[in-house]
Amino acid sequence: MNDFIKEIEAANTIAITGHISPDGDCVGSAIGLYNYIISNYNKTVQVYLEKFSKDFLFLNGAELVINEADDKQYDLCIVVDCGDVERQGVSTKYYDTAGRTMCVDHHISNQGFGDVSYVDIEACSAAEALFKLMDADKINRNAAEALYMGIVHDTGVFKHSNTTRSAMTIAGYLIEKGARPNFVIDETFYKKTFVQNKLLGLALSKARLFSDGKIINCVLTLADFDSVGATRIDTDGIVDQLRITEGIETAFFMYQTGTDEYKISLRSNRTVDVSRIACAHGGGGHIRAAGFSMTGNPEEIVSVVIEDITGQLE
Repeated sequence: MNDFIKEIEAANTIAITGHISPDGDCVGSAIGLYNYIISNYNKTVQVYLEKFSKDFLFLNGAELVINEADDKQYDLCIVVDCGDVERQGVSTKYYDTAGRTMCVDHHISNQGFGDVSYVDIEACSAAEALFKLMDADKINRNAAEALYMGIVHDTGVFKHSNTTRSAMTIAGYLIEKGARPNFVIDETFYKKTFVQNKLLGLALSKARLFSDGKIINCVLTLADFDSVGATRIDTDGIVDQLRITEGIETAFFMYQTGTDEYKISLRSNRTVDVSRIACAHGGGGHIRAAGFSMTGNPEEIVSVVIEDITGQLE
């Protein structure tokens, strides 16, 4: 029995948290872990995540996720898919007040935190890292489908460079357990709302090329979001669409989150380690996919990021 299972068995109340602006892997991992625990142990479990895409609400238990902090304290707080403590946002309070803490992650930028820390940088996703810690025979359909979604999203439907034999084997096992690949992939990865398509179209119309067409960038302002009735949740997929533009090595998508505040998402195809750039600015991620936030004039931020990218291209 590993320490992951021991910590769960020793706790009566468990909080599960993830990173700010939760993506498919974060949500899938948190919900997958929730379903694994409630189906195998008599525990009180609550997931705390910021608001996420409504496309993920088909997952069993997703509707029970709390988006705002409350005053509860827990025996154990498990943080998934989070590179450092502070990236939990308001959910950090559950980590700070828990009797025991545990981190399960796969980001190379994660230095390890918590009383128990599992950082599997060979895993394609936090979902894969969690699977390796679980008793596979005890994973039910609900947990399997959530974990499968996590793997799908962090591998870009099995096409990113982090798609390994292990990832494919685990995905196959989760399908045998009941995960629906056609539904999960179409409904949560490819399907877009009318508003999302309008925002994507606006983003593409504002895109610019740099460094002889090797870098592509787009900046969306709060006014842009208002013009199409979109929110930050509707930005999913924009940076990946920029990345697959012919001739591009690195794409970075910026969108405004407040006065002089911007979130930057980076993707690369072959050469640039975008996690190095993100970590240098207080963010984190993977070699080919990373992100961070920055304040200042947007054109100055664009110049800084371009300089960071070209430094590696040269």
